[in-house]
Amino acid sequence: MIAHPSSFAILGAGLMGRLLAVSLARAGHAVAVYEAQDASGQGSAARVAAAMLAPLAESAVTEPGVVRMGQHALTRWPQLLADLQAPVFFQQNGTLVVWHRQDAQEAARLRLQFETTHSALPALPAMQALDSAGMARLEPALAGRFAQGMYLPGEGQLDNRQLLDALAREMAQRGVAVHWNTPREPADFAPGTPGQPDWLLDCRGLGARAQWRELRGVRGEVVRVHAPEVTLQRPTRLVHPRYPIYIAPKQDHLFVIGATEIESDDLSPASVRSALELLSAAYAVHSGFAEARIVEIATQCRPTLPDNLPAIRQTAERVLEVNGLYRHGFMIAPALLDVVLELLQTGQSPLASAFDLAVDLHSATSALSLP
Repeated sequence: MIAHPSSFAILGAGLMGRLLAVSLARAGHAVAVYEAQDASGQGSAARVAAAMLAPLAESAVTEPGVVRMGQHALTRWPQLLADLQAPVFFQQNGTLVVWHRQDAQEAARLRLQFETTHSALPALPAMQALDSAGMARLEPALAGRFAQGMYLPGEGQLDNRQLLDALAREMAQRGVAVHWNTPREPADFAPGTPGQPDWLLDCRGLGARAQWRELRGVRGEVVRVHAPEVTLQRPTRLVHPRYPIYIAPKQDHLFVIGATEIESDDLSPASVRSALELLSAAYAVHSGFAEARIVEIATQCRPTLPDNLPAIRQTAERVLEVNGLYRHGFMIAPALLDVVLELLQTGQSPLASAFDLAVDLHSATSALSLP
């Protein structure tokens, strides 16, 4: 057993790095964080995200283990947010899926997928089919615009940038030593030796490619718009012939519109084609987007492993790496957080098995006694 309290160095202050830093600091441990960028999270995939918590919706493109992580997140995020000093926008009004007539066949395929997922995971609320009257009752802003849709109850979302800011404040309040604009590598530390932290946690995403060579970037592009004429009450997904487009409403008529997934680690500005597709799709959902003001068109690359699934591995004694969150960062981060904490407490994680999460321990992990 390692004596309590212990010390940790965390590489990367994206979503996972901040969550781990806050949790460990709350437990009474000394934590130092090293981040290559500044406190705004500019270098993090978490900053350019819609932060939707949609396990049933995402079952169309991912594995059951990730869906179960999403179920876990719907319970854990309210708990995690309640412990923060700064407020973070969070809603759990479900997800709406709509489509135009020409995409009815793809919508039918999605419906079958949702029904199959619910059969395998009955704890998930079942998809509800909507006719035009049901659509008008559920989402009045879309009344008369779509003849039918699907409602996925219980799914949620939060404001990613508010959360990153709130976690940064919490780290400061909890005494975490945060070194912004200070890139570090695992080789810069010798955990467990005199003058060094007891543990090293590497959460650098694509910044860890030199050590985790299977990582690749999957480029995402999103548009943030201010649309006072649009009053969508929940994330809305438009069935699209090439990829599903989402519109996530935040506070004060701010909307995040996204969908593009390009196998590339190119961080150049968004293409005209991508921007036109996203904005045209939003306008096709609600004509009020025609008068919206473009606040930002942003790009970022999601850290992705060959199977598009997250993983945790121990590469050396007292060194844990967490990576591969792909497009599901906010939906799976609470599960990964709780798995890492279990590993540090006991050297094993029943949760990891429940989530089909790959955990590769280099050697028997020393147990850390957390209160």
